[in-house]
Order: sequence, then structure tokens, then C-alpha cells
Amino acid sequence: MTRLEEFREQRFGMFVHWGLYALPARHEWVKNRERLTDEQYQVYLEHFDPDLFDPEAWAEAAAGAGMRYLVLTTKHHDGFCLWDSGLTDYSVAGTPYGRDLVGPIAAAFRAAGLGVGFYHSLIDWHHPHFPLDELHPSYGRDTGGDRDIGIYRKYLHGQVEELLTRYAPVDTMWFDFSYPTRFPGGKGREDWGSEELVELVRRLSPDTLINDRLDVPGDFVTPEQYQPAGPVTVGGRPVVWEACQTLNGSWGYDRDNHDVKSVDLLVRMLVDTVAKDGNLLLNVGPNGRGELDPGALETLRGIGAWMRLHGRSIYGAGPSEHTPPPDCRYTRRGDRLYVHIFAWPFDHLHLPGLAGRVRYAQFLHDASEVPRLEPSDRVPPGTLTLKVPVRRPAVAVPVIELFLDQEKPDQEKS
Repeated sequence: MTRLEEFREQRFGMFVHWGLYALPARHEWVKNRERLTDEQYQVYLEHFDPDLFDPEAWAEAAAGAGMRYLVLTTKHHDGFCLWDSGLTDYSVAGTPYGRDLVGPIAAAFRAAGLGVGFYHSLIDWHHPHFPLDELHPSYGRDTGGDRDIGIYRKYLHGQVEELLTRYAPVDTMWFDFSYPTRFPGGKGREDWGSEELVELVRRLSPDTLINDRLDVPGDFVTPEQYQPAGPVTVGGRPVVWEACQTLNGSWGYDRDNHDVKSVDLLVRMLVDTVAKDGNLLLNVGPNGRGELDPGALETLRGIGAWMRLHGRSIYGAGPSEHTPPPDCRYTRRGDRLYVHIFAWPFDHLHLPGLAGRVRYAQFLHDASEVPRLEPSDRVPPGTLTLKVPVRRPAVAVPVIELFLDQEKPDQEKS
């Protein structure tokens, strides 16, 4: 199995945004939003001491939720590094905690059987040679001085080399982000040296996947904070994709943000993503002491309860050529078609085009049979009708597993 095939098989991952911004606890863009100076932001470096940090607990929560891989923020836009980089003092080594965080996190997730990838910001609001632009907290307040993007570019490539050599194997490099046309002074492939950076990753770690935010084509595309209307295409051709979503609209720990998505909604988002042939990368933001907050843990347990019973409709599954009825989504794996029911019907579920093509039907959560009814002239020809109970099963999204008669599979799956 290639790395890209493995990625598509995994389907569900954990995104972790963690850094100095966990202390102000007002969104990971707090330095930008509040136009904080380096001196004002320095207080968070001086007080970053996650004494309750337990990477095994994070890994246990991810595995319990049914997640199969991790993407960890090694450096966000503020420039703070979670590892003791040899290229800067602006790292965890300069905090009261003073110890590497990336290595223990990677080791804990690998020990739990999960893949490990790294998010790395292309932007750096702390580096003295990162040119000012409209996103920079100092824009309009600072003249910018003598800044050389070439010096910063060498720093960026050097840190990527550190990560790929120190923490190998790295499954994914998730870069963020390019904005060459957003406003004058926006940055893109020439600023990052994107083609050379891709070559660096391919040389040091040939199996590492690269996302699409370097302003050059990557291995997969990354819609953010929205659900695509259908399978994602580029130039009219289907592409591998991964939706990234948050629990509450904020990536970093945001203490007073209570716009938390329900377990039911998150499960529907996961199902909808897989039905459109994508992966879902769901974010958590640990707090300043290094823990996931109780609400996030409760949500992950809720997703995990559903995944324990329904995982085979997700892992290794993908879209179907068949058209589902309203308020349903199909995923398919081999000769099994999974009907995810978002809105519970009364008494009957009508499945267009499946009459005579299903040899058995059962609920996935308990393997109880779902009776198939004889064709009726009250429904369109070719419709399969299932007899469902009046009472909706007590799971976030009920799933019916259909065993199809032998036919050409919708897609080749390992």
C-alpha cells in the first residue's frame, strides 16, 4: 500500500493546535487580532509551563475517538516552536518548561498505532527577516527595517529539515499558508522557495505527503471550515482531499468560546466527507497546562462511541455510484454499501435503483436484520424498500449495511 493509499484508508485524523496562544486563550491569531507587540507577547513565553502535559493521554483520546493519525502544529504564525530548534531561541527551550514537546507527542501517538504528521507555518511574525505585510501584527506600526526574505527562506527550509530528520518518519508535512494575491506584499511560492522546499521533503522523506498550501500543487487539497458540496475536483478532475474542521470555530484553546459542535453534527460531517471521498481532520486545542478541556474529551468520547460500532462504514470506504435518498449518505467498501440515515423516516426507507441488487440488510450497530419488502407499484421501478422500526436507533447516525450481489465494485479498495 502506498502512503497516499494509506492516507485515504485512514479517513479520520486529529489536528492539534498548541503553542503560546494557549495562555491568552483568545484564539491562535490573538497576536494579529489584538496587534500585540513582541514585548507584549513575550509574557506568554515567560509563563509557558504545561505541567499537566501527558502525550499518552492525548493519544488515548485520539485512538478512543477512532482517529487514525495526528497532525501537530510544530510552529504557528507567531513563530514559536514546540521543539528545541537549533536555528532559533524562540522555542519551548526558552520557556519555564524547557523541554522538547514534539518528540514525546510523536512517540506517544506512534505507540498507540497512529500516524504522525506535522503542521508548519510558512508565516513567522517573530522572525526579524520576515517582511511586514497586512497580516503582520506590526504592520503600519513598524517601518519593517532591513528585512531579507532570502534569510527567512533559508531559516524556513532549515527548520523543515530539522523536523524531517529529528522526528522521522513523518507521514505528512502540512504547510500553512500562501496568499500571493490577497493584497500587495502577499506571499507565495517565490517567497517560500516552494519548489525547492518540495524537493527537500521528497529527498529527505520520499513517503511524506505534502498538502496544497505552498502555492504549488501538492498530494492533497485542504478545504477549511466548510463542507464541499461534492467530491473535490481541480481542473475538472477528482483529487485526494482532507477537510479540516474545529470543535468550536477556533483552532487554538479559546476559553470563552462555547460554540461547540454536537457529536451528532460532527459524525454527520465525517460521514459526509467520506461519502465525497475525503478525509476529516478534526482539531483540538490543548490548554496552557497541556490538557484537553473536559468538553473536548467528552466530544471525542461521543464520536468514539459511534466509531466503535460503525467504523467499517468509514475506514477504507469511499463514495458510491448509487444515488442515496434525501437525508442519507452512502459510503461503500467492496461489496457492502452503507446507508447513513441523517433524518429518520417513518416505517419505510426507499432506495432508488437497488431492487434486486441486495442479498441482505442489517443495522450496523447491532447486526439486527432490516427486512426487505417486495417491489410495489407505489414506488418508482427499481426501488428497494426497507422496513425500519418506528423508533430511531439510539446512535448519533444510524447505519444500515447492505450486502450487494456480486457486481463490479464502485471503486477499487484494498
